[in-house]
Amino acid sequence: MLKKNYEFKQVLTKGSYYSGELIRAVILKRKFKINFLGIAINKKFGIAVKRNKVKRLLRENYKILESKLEKGYMIIFLVKNGVDFNNINFWTINKDMINILESARILRD
Repeated sequence: MLKKNYEFKQVLTKGSYYSGELIRAVILKRKFKINFLGIAINKKFGIAVKRNKVKRLLRENYKILESKLEKGYMIIFLVKNGVDFNNINFWTINKDMINILESARILRD
C-alpha cells in the first residue's frame, strides 16, 4: 500500500492518468517486483462511512485482479468528483477498473 504523502506526490506528478466512468487511476512504472496500491477519496464525497465503503470495494476489486496484473507499478485510484454514492457498487467498480487497467496495458489475459 502507498501510505506516505511523498509517495502519493511522486505518483501523481510523474504518473500517467487513465479515466473511467466512476474512478480515475494514476499509474507509474517502477523497478519493484511488486505493485503498490493507493486510494484517495475527497472528503466532499460524503461521510466517513461512505468513503470507507468505497475504499473497501476498490481494495476488494484490486485483490481479485492483482494476480492478472504485470508487476512493478505504483497505482493510485481516485474517485471522480460528483459521482453519486448510490451508483457505486462492486460490479460497476469492477467494470471500470478492468477498463482502466486494460487501457493502461498492464492487465494480462
